[in-house]
Amino acid sequence: MAQPPDPTPGLAQRPSALSAMRYPIFRQVWFASASSNFGGMIQSVGASWLMISIAQSADMVALVQASVALPVMLFSLVAGAMADNHDRRRMMLGAQVFMLLVSVALALCTWAGLITPWLLLLFTFLIGCGAAFNAPAWQASVGDMVPRAELPGAVAFNSMGFNIARSVGPAIGGAIVAAAGAAAAFGINAVSYVALVVVLARWRPVLAPRLLPREALGSAMAAGVRYVAMSPAIRIVLGRAFVFGAGASAVMALMPLVARDLVAGGPLTYGLLLGAFGAGAIAGAIGSTRLRDLLSTEGLVRWSCIAFAVAAAVAAVSGWLLLTMAALVLGGASWVLALSTFNVTVQLSTPRWVVARALSLYQMAAFGGMALGSWLWGFIADHGDVRMSLLVAALVMVACAALGLWVPLARLAELNLDPLSRWKEPATAVPVQPRTGPVVITIEYLIREEDVPAFLGAMAERRRMRRRDGARNWRVLRDLADPRVWIERYATPTWLEYVRHNSRLTHDDATIPAQLRALHCGPDGPRVRRMIERQTSDLHTVPASGPQALTEPVTDSTRPT
Repeated sequence: MAQPPDPTPGLAQRPSALSAMRYPIFRQVWFASASSNFGGMIQSVGASWLMISIAQSADMVALVQASVALPVMLFSLVAGAMADNHDRRRMMLGAQVFMLLVSVALALCTWAGLITPWLLLLFTFLIGCGAAFNAPAWQASVGDMVPRAELPGAVAFNSMGFNIARSVGPAIGGAIVAAAGAAAAFGINAVSYVALVVVLARWRPVLAPRLLPREALGSAMAAGVRYVAMSPAIRIVLGRAFVFGAGASAVMALMPLVARDLVAGGPLTYGLLLGAFGAGAIAGAIGSTRLRDLLSTEGLVRWSCIAFAVAAAVAAVSGWLLLTMAALVLGGASWVLALSTFNVTVQLSTPRWVVARALSLYQMAAFGGMALGSWLWGFIADHGDVRMSLLVAALVMVACAALGLWVPLARLAELNLDPLSRWKEPATAVPVQPRTGPVVITIEYLIREEDVPAFLGAMAERRRMRRRDGARNWRVLRDLADPRVWIERYATPTWLEYVRHNSRLTHDDATIPAQLRALHCGPDGPRVRRMIERQTSDLHTVPASGPQALTEPVTDSTRPT
């Protein structure tokens, strides 16, 4: 994990809408990414227009966008696992170089007249693969470029940059395709990667030393899914992001029909509506810091959902261009505020060791909601009308706001997920290697009868934390001979996984071990036994004098049990 650099000396330290730009690497990457985003939008227009000219089927035209979005669903978790276990800068650099080369090949094939519908889909799919592998590393790296206090503003600025490109890029792409053809659009997209490649190649982040070996890819993916599944705060974000994406996708998916059918306009009107949405996104990003000072995380998302519902409803009933544009300004601002808040909440609810995997799962949830919503609103518009589709979407957004009454987002300021770094790997009487295992751990407590309810309450949270961080077969046992004796038992596949498991404890987690130690009434601390599981067929390989149970009392209150 890289350490964020100090900002330019002498500037104000209080976070503001623009303060993330004080950090040179974030500023450089942001501008280079903005250039790449514009190139991507120009390429998207060129690919869609080229497919219209070389394919007879409307399905093939629709598959252009699907081929770009599909890799996000297929590879996001893989990319997140890789980003958490490898140098994120190199991963982003590799993805950008890969997309540059694919874009050059696409431009050359198109210029030479060799392109076919399926070859075009292959190229767009490969570009989507590069984007899917780049996104988790890039989003997770924002926390390495700026301090924690600047993260909300930095994420909002990233959303703003993308929405600016999405609003203006298609119009520029259309002009380029009309003037010079699709090959020129693909060539410009290839050039747009160069700035980001140069910035990433020159960036030399200060990386924290890696204390443990990298996780295997499959294990890393499973650990990411397990962490999110056992983290209520992140699960809530993913659920709310899915619902928000499903509802909010109606406005973008149906905007061409709004321009043509509800406002009775043409391509220029569509461009104006896109511009209004983009202007709202810019305003939302700039005003996000002030709004976060006034509202809680849940309050900001809830009001964003309500505002987007109002925007969708007004767009449904309005026949006036200016009124529809005003509604879309509100919708664009709400879009950026909600999605950037979801993104920040995931980042600040997740330790750095697993943040890219959590972000990849968030991305899958949000994109999945948008994909499902886009299909659903198109289906309703086909079988009803555009107004009905937008009004139903507005109701979905109201429901998303109402969900906050039952499942509110976590308060970010309450979480300290920095590593506790108190646990030290213990010495053992039996020699162990990283692959030695399975390892079974028991922790013995003496609990007074009147403290049993409090003990079991703390153990319920302990169970969640253990399983979240990789423990298996967790149990809590009570001794029938001595009712004061309670034993916590769990296992890990190997000694390395046991060390990794204990290294994942954060400052926010440390309150539970402290409560359990306070409830323990023995003369020393809770007694920890670390044992290697053996089958009877293995006994001939173990010296007769070699103990099978590794026992060590834990009396140091700074060492969590």
